[in-house]
Amino acid sequence: MANNISVTILTKNSADCLVECLNALDAFAEVVIIDNGSTDETISIASGFKNVNLYEHSFIGFGPLKNIAVDKASNDWILSVDSDEIVTPELASEILNLKLDCNRLYAIERDNYYHRRLIRGCGWQNDTVERLFNRKSTCFDGKLIHEGLEKKESLKTEILSGRLKHYTYDNASQLIQKMQQYSSLWAEEHHGRRKSSPFKALLYGMFTFLKSYILKNGWLYGYEGLLISISNANGAFYKYIKLYEADRPDRL
Repeated sequence: MANNISVTILTKNSADCLVECLNALDAFAEVVIIDNGSTDETISIASGFKNVNLYEHSFIGFGPLKNIAVDKASNDWILSVDSDEIVTPELASEILNLKLDCNRLYAIERDNYYHRRLIRGCGWQNDTVERLFNRKSTCFDGKLIHEGLEKKESLKTEILSGRLKHYTYDNASQLIQKMQQYSSLWAEEHHGRRKSSPFKALLYGMFTFLKSYILKNGWLYGYEGLLISISNANGAFYKYIKLYEADRPDRL
């Protein structure tokens, strides 16, 4: 087992994918999970894996919560994985045999699925995420959503050849739920820092749909491509309209 890399994961009601996610990580000696309020079988599932150290914490934003997971880890090298992501055997083998370089951080290409169908349109293609890093030189930023890594400028990024499977959504309800959550968090994060208006919200929504469905080839993926493109457009519209409402002096 890999004893010099700790895997970190955030969970909340992640039971659908968690067994497959954790089974793919059985070669890693330590998996740190921070759960923020699961009401399904997530806690029970995670507790059944011997290499998992489970903690619970209220939600304070994705970036800050991921940094808490990093702080709980025993090793300086961190592999950050989402609970709906599967480390493929090829990627696991590559990481386990990697000669880790403290002057680098490592990025991974990700395949995104809707209801287990691989989608290479709608902006879901060419998805590369920085996930393997040394915490002495790198940490997550403090963003509530769309968090990223803060790193030294001298660090070089190396893209690994193995890939992540990302089981993004299984149905329209999940798309709507995530759009609602993310648009609210985005508006909260940008309140008082960025201007918005109903027209800007409409413009961003329309442009996002055209970009996703036409320019990013969403039309090639049938109803899934249409659904994802409309969801992307709704997310853009609602995050700007929520920001507009938050900034209004007469808001309730």
